[in-house]
Amino acid sequence: MTKKALIVGASGIVGSATAKVLADDGWQIWGLARKPQAQSNVEPVAADLLDPASLEKALAGLDPSHVFISSWLRQPTEAENIRVNSAMVRNLLDALRPAGSVRHVALVTGLKHYLGPFEAYGKGSLPQTPFREEQGRLEIDNFYYAQEDEVFAAAARDGFAWSVHRPHTIVGKAVGNAMNMGTTLAVYASICKQSGRPLRFPGVDMQWNGLTDMTDATLLGRHLLWAATTPAAANQDFNVVNGDVFRWKWMWGRIADWFGVEAAPFDGTVQPLETQMANDASIWAEIAQKHGLAEPDIDRLVSPWHTDADLGRPIEVVTDMAKSRRLGFLDYQPTDDAFFTLFEQLRADRLIP
Repeated sequence: MTKKALIVGASGIVGSATAKVLADDGWQIWGLARKPQAQSNVEPVAADLLDPASLEKALAGLDPSHVFISSWLRQPTEAENIRVNSAMVRNLLDALRPAGSVRHVALVTGLKHYLGPFEAYGKGSLPQTPFREEQGRLEIDNFYYAQEDEVFAAAARDGFAWSVHRPHTIVGKAVGNAMNMGTTLAVYASICKQSGRPLRFPGVDMQWNGLTDMTDATLLGRHLLWAATTPAAANQDFNVVNGDVFRWKWMWGRIADWFGVEAAPFDGTVQPLETQMANDASIWAEIAQKHGLAEPDIDRLVSPWHTDADLGRPIEVVTDMAKSRRLGFLDYQPTDDAFFTLFEQLRADRLIP
């Protein structure tokens, strides 16, 4: 089998983890981004997905057998999300068409497939949990659906196989990422420890007491590799989560203990991270200077709005993995260990004290 991968969004949480998984499996890897970062075993490709001419030039001479798409641009409205993010996928696949080398395209979306876009997140008529792939689409506009349709159309036209991967909230490392709960909580806990503040759960009672699950970035990378190289997984959509379930009232104490900080009792009062961390930029800059950290700009590390959205959902969110299990993907990752591994990596990379 030809093992040449083009990863779109290679420096993000999903892309960087997938690059490591593929490199360990002996793949040749190109990493496409507007401003590629240096990555081990990844050849950088600089291009703008919204500029067909730059894509055509950047991809000339490349012959990837597999394409992994894990990139998107957040827009102020869902209509703009649809226009921009579907164009990115369409432009990419159009630019790859002349080489005729692509055999499989993997698209990473997420559970907003079942929960709805940010404008209507967790509202209205939602499918029952655990979410299952056969529940299909909501009757509402969603840029995930538009991205899927671009992949389906190009696959029908050009004859490659596809897979769609729907993780829950992803635990993994990336700087400058807009959806990064793990690093957000690590920075928040570090600030609490340094300033003597208690670690206050920012979400709602449903998330504190209800069951939930998450997705480790490395497990997702292994799932992408599995689907791209398993014939029975071709042309399928998949949920992908760690395999365990937990309640935040348990996980919150585990995180507090790891950082050696007090976990404040949760009394049902919602205290969003955006509010709690509104004035923390200067505090973080002081912490970074004191400890010689690599990133003093808190906005490059945290995304409180995204963590608030996840922990503020009014419904229990758990995800069924039976489809992948039946086809042979049996990997499992305890979510608390995923958090702790991330925290250790952030500390080793001098991103937290």
